[in-house]
Amino acid sequence: MIPLTPAKPPAPVFERVAIVGFGLIGGSIGLAARARWPTSLVIAVDNKAVIEEAMRRGAADVGGDSLVMAGEADLVILAAPVLRNIALLRDLPEYLERPAIVTDVGSTKRAIVDAARGLPSHLTFVGGHPFAGAARGGFRFAQDALFNARPWFLTPADSVPGDAVQRLSDFIRELGGEPVVTSADAHDRLLAYLSHLPQLAASALMQVIGAAAGEDGVAFAGRGLSDTTRLASSPPDIWRDIASTNADEIGAALDVLIAQLQKLRGDLTAGNRLEEIFREAARWREKIPNP
Repeated sequence: MIPLTPAKPPAPVFERVAIVGFGLIGGSIGLAARARWPTSLVIAVDNKAVIEEAMRRGAADVGGDSLVMAGEADLVILAAPVLRNIALLRDLPEYLERPAIVTDVGSTKRAIVDAARGLPSHLTFVGGHPFAGAARGGFRFAQDALFNARPWFLTPADSVPGDAVQRLSDFIRELGGEPVVTSADAHDRLLAYLSHLPQLAASALMQVIGAAAGEDGVAFAGRGLSDTTRLASSPPDIWRDIASTNADEIGAALDVLIAQLQKLRGDLTAGNRLEEIFREAARWREKIPNP
């Protein structure tokens, strides 16, 4: 018998990846990158306790609590809350003097794409948003399969070279995601309806029910309420940044929802509008892909 030669691991798209913020998304990128490219270097930038846990789980090779750790990276991923990412982006040139691609994972894109216009020429910024997640944040919920078959939006400015977008797209595909290139404006408008409105609606709904029913009443709740309000467990600090950087689009989406609820409110006795909305809602619900 001829012994089989073990297959070589695939060559990394980026040799050195720095991830700033090792929460759910940043940690999942680290886990997926280490699983896909054992020879690449994953650098974690976060506090000591998070880095220690990340290294125990094999999500990072080295880490520290300063941007100086990103100084030798080929790819820098900003994975903190949206406004913190913008502040980090402005500080990055002080620590990163070599050419690199910089991206982020925030749920709004216009503000950070605008901020990136001030970067020096050796840093190429491509806005990013993996449309994947969980109701709870933090590294302990990170998983290497989080991005499998999920859209990952890229919002490059017109001046960004195509090869940077291509390399980042290759990186995303290798992590299991599906890159989708669009404009920052189109992204923020779409996500106001697909993500931001559902989050605010779920949180507001759970707050209203909890305040009315109290702890004893909520204890009787079943699967329907649990499924409907799953997003209400999301951390508020992340969502404050999202709301403030997409207020115009979220406000417009809320206005549409409020108008629809008012129509339901005025039709409770007759039920004609209620039937129409339910029928239309069921039709659209069937279009959502199974997670």
